[in-house]
Amino acid sequence: MTMMTSPAKTAAGLRAAATLTGAGLALAMLAGCSPQPEPTPTETPLFASEEAAFAAAEETYQAYIAAGNAVDLGAPESFESVFNWLSDAALASAKKSYSTMHAEGLVLEGTTTFDSFDLKTHTSDEVVAELCADVSDVAVRSSDGESLVPADRIDRQHVEVRFAPSQTRTGLTIARSTYLGEDSC
Repeated sequence: MTMMTSPAKTAAGLRAAATLTGAGLALAMLAGCSPQPEPTPTETPLFASEEAAFAAAEETYQAYIAAGNAVDLGAPESFESVFNWLSDAALASAKKSYSTMHAEGLVLEGTTTFDSFDLKTHTSDEVVAELCADVSDVAVRSSDGESLVPADRIDRQHVEVRFAPSQTRTGLTIARSTYLGEDSC
């Protein structure tokens, strides 16, 4: 069976199709003019590579340790070289500790070293590393020479260090240091 349509129905159908096509083109043109969503910003790490982040963090920690090993608790001006490598919570804690030790007339002897330096992450906000600090050579003594080091002190300490961007020669300071235990050292 063949259906016959009248010329009026055919013309009406063509007009409707043309109108819908015109409306579709208009919508497409408007969509092209509407603002595009802002691209999601990608995070830019502080350093171009993992190797550069590792080198800067390790150099920062080496400078901090060297400054700490040079501290004379009887000469508060020697604290500044340590403070230059710290920021945030680490700086506040160090200022309090050194001030207290100086006020109590304590004597700091020996040197701290570190090894097993492992980069964990590096982002636009921080660099995180874990290391083993060796404090076995460090002694803290009262003004009369009595050792204040607890007998159960852990000589090799597993530490997580968070570094923040800074204007130091390495581009970093130590923002926070957290003792993780002795298991991994």
